[in-house]
Amino acid sequence: MDATPTQIRDALTPEDVAEFDRQWREVMNQATDRLDLSEVHEVLESWRRIAWLTVVRGPQGYRQTMASAEQRLHTGQRGAGSVPWHQLKTGLGLSE
Repeated sequence: MDATPTQIRDALTPEDVAEFDRQWREVMNQATDRLDLSEVHEVLESWRRIAWLTVVRGPQGYRQTMASAEQRLHTGQRGAGSVPWHQLKTGLGLSE
């Protein structure tokens, strides 16, 4: 996915748009000061993955994925209804 910043922003959930905007402004200001776009590319690539997941899973599916990840980080346990990574990859057609 080689989405532009506008395409990325349009794919995000409303709650992620504010964080994207904040990071985008920050990294663009830094790039202007440093005359270096490397951090801009890194931020865009990170947000491209989030936008892709949001599009593939839908906003509610993305929210559930994030809630499950948060629960796993805090408890070490998978959330109810979650699936292992290899099963998710297979379901998305990404397995070898």
